[in-house]
Amino acid sequence: MQKTAVNRCIFKVCIFASLTLGLPLASASESSATLKKITASQQISVGYRDASVPFSYIGDQSGKPMGYSVDLTHRIVERVREQAGLKNLRVNYRLVTSQTRIPLVQNGTVDLECGSTGVTAERQKQVAFSYGFIYVKGQLLTARTSGIHGLSDLKGKNVVTTAGTTNERFLKRYNAEHQSNMFVISAKDHGEAFKMLETGRAVAFYMDDALLYGERAKARDPHHWVVVGKEQSREIYSCMVRKDDPQFLAVVNQALGDLYRSGAINGIYQRWFEQPIPPNGLNLEFPMTSELKAIIASPVSDPVE
Repeated sequence: MQKTAVNRCIFKVCIFASLTLGLPLASASESSATLKKITASQQISVGYRDASVPFSYIGDQSGKPMGYSVDLTHRIVERVREQAGLKNLRVNYRLVTSQTRIPLVQNGTVDLECGSTGVTAERQKQVAFSYGFIYVKGQLLTARTSGIHGLSDLKGKNVVTTAGTTNERFLKRYNAEHQSNMFVISAKDHGEAFKMLETGRAVAFYMDDALLYGERAKARDPHHWVVVGKEQSREIYSCMVRKDDPQFLAVVNQALGDLYRSGAINGIYQRWFEQPIPPNGLNLEFPMTSELKAIIASPVSDPVE
């Protein structure tokens, strides 16, 4: 996305941000159906991904989700706990996939999902999105010695991506429009996609750059793999909540807004993207981008143009 498009995207939410970030918590939640449901049941249902390193994944024997998005979820849950006045609020973690994440939010099974979901105009018709918490770009992960430098080098080759993602749709559309004759393989999740790459069933893995760096960090020899190619699809990841509950969305945004204004987001980001992380203690080596810094300065909840 060009700089002007970033500025347009940010400008559209600046007025909204200035209004919601200053709202008293009581007024933000007065008529929230989601908060009423949480208060009545004394529990909140949180969606998580089990293989979206470093956003949301299972990284040790405890079986509990961890990651950048999970840390943000914890902060939001604390805000909800305060808002609902529930000291003993129970958190139910529910596994979601690329295919099930939106339906489970829509039908009320999941109250809040912070994972690795990009904001698109199509998805905004189905769920509501919080302020963005990262800006990602579609690229390729491949072996350093593969000779692949971009999509144009993949004609007639096997390329893997993750099913149910905007990256899958982009890759199939690109393949048809450019008559590349690629064999597009759709894996069930990012972990399976990387295994296909590692075992030679595909020569490249197309996905968002941050997720590619996460899979690379899990490899036995991370530096055998390289992220390459011109940046293609671009997205902002956000938390999802049900539509038609702006009061609950405001509570979520207030929790994120506090992290942004206080600068606490920087430490959370560094923990997961610039320091050794479980399970192997490897570093993603993925510094905060200028686009994410712009989002933090003026929170964005719109799709990338």
